[in-house]
Parts: sequence; C-alpha cells; structure tokens
Amino acid sequence: MARARSDSPFLFEMVEKPDFSIETKAIAEGLWPVAGMDEAGRGPLAGPVVAAAVVLDPANIPEGLDDSKRLTHLQREALFLKILGSALSVSMASISAEGIDNSNILKASLEAMRRAAAGLSLQPKLALADGRDVPPGLTCEGRALIKGDQRSQSIAAASIVAKVMRDRMMCCCGGHHEHYGFEVHMGYATVRHRTAIEAHGPVARLHRASFAPFRLGGVEVVEEEESFAGLE
Repeated sequence: MARARSDSPFLFEMVEKPDFSIETKAIAEGLWPVAGMDEAGRGPLAGPVVAAAVVLDPANIPEGLDDSKRLTHLQREALFLKILGSALSVSMASISAEGIDNSNILKASLEAMRRAAAGLSLQPKLALADGRDVPPGLTCEGRALIKGDQRSQSIAAASIVAKVMRDRMMCCCGGHHEHYGFEVHMGYATVRHRTAIEAHGPVARLHRASFAPFRLGGVEVVEEEESFAGLE
C-alpha cells in the first residue's frame, strides 16, 4: 500500500547546487566541448539584455559557482575573474533596448545567447541554455535546462559573466544619466527609477519603449545626443 504524502512543510529549504554531471555525461557521449549559456536583464525597463557562453575546463572549475542571483555582488565579481582566468573559452553578446523593442525580450534573449555561443574561440558540440528554449540558429546541438543555472556549473558560470557585464554597462549609463540611478537599480522598475522617469522622461535608445509604463503610458521618449553603440 502506498504511503500517503505528508502535507507538512520541510523544516529546511533544500538548496540545489550546480555540478558538472550533465557536462560529464555529454563528454561520455562524445559531445565535447560543452558550453553553458545564460542571459541577464530580461526584466528591466532600461538597458540591454546581455548573454554569455562559457566552456569550463573540467580540470580547473572554480569553487563556488552558482546561480548569479544567489550570490552577492562581491562573490560575483570574484568568480567573474576566476572564470575568465580558468575557462577554456568565454564569450559575451548583447542586444540593445532598440533591438528588444524591434522584436521582443524572449527573441532578443535567445539571439544574444546564440551570438555569445558563436563568438566562442572553442566551438562547442553541445550548448546548454538556461530556461525552456534553445536559441535558434546554433551551429551545434542545443539543450534547454529549466533552472539550468542551479544545475549546471557551465550555465552558472555563464550567468555570472552575463550579470557582471550587464551591471558594469548599467553603471556606465549611470555616469552619463545621473538623475536615474542606473548604477543602483541596473534599470529595474524600482520606485527611484519610476520616479526619475516621471520627472525626466525616458532616455532614447536606453529605455525599452515597448515595456510598460512607456507603452501603456504613451510617454514621449527624449532624444539624447550620446551614442549608445556600445550597448548594441
């Protein structure tokens, strides 16, 4: 007779840590190199979506790799340097706010991951993507892993690289547009950010015009003289 499942909550939340088991299995199947791919910046009102692709060295994997959202700023920065110093190949790509507006955030995120994978100096035979979708146009086999940044160390490494690079981009934007506080909220819809938009209007080519509140509020985008080509 089957035992009834308890409806009592767990005393402690089980935290899943990424490992290299998925990659090890792929290597045994002859699918090497293996790249992990992830993106940062799907939700913000401003700035690019940034993706990274990473091929880790199986013999030299940095300790502490995890989903970038579960790490502190200092932990991400330290791991970022370790990844760049130890990985066999690292590549980054971004799609600007204009590119997001011209398609949609899902397509832009997948395209950024595809570009990141294409930019690797060591071309993978398998690319592992965080989420539910495989980026179209990959030159190798692709597999999507839900919560991949909590399961695969390669994807976790990519999530850290993408997050650190995007944060640095937004800090630069904060230096050009001091009213908005991009260096603090990274473009997310915080009270400070929304208040700044109401007071000063959105910034052309930096704010995502297809996102609410711009699309719903019909706020006119203020043109700026600066070029944001670095965010393309």
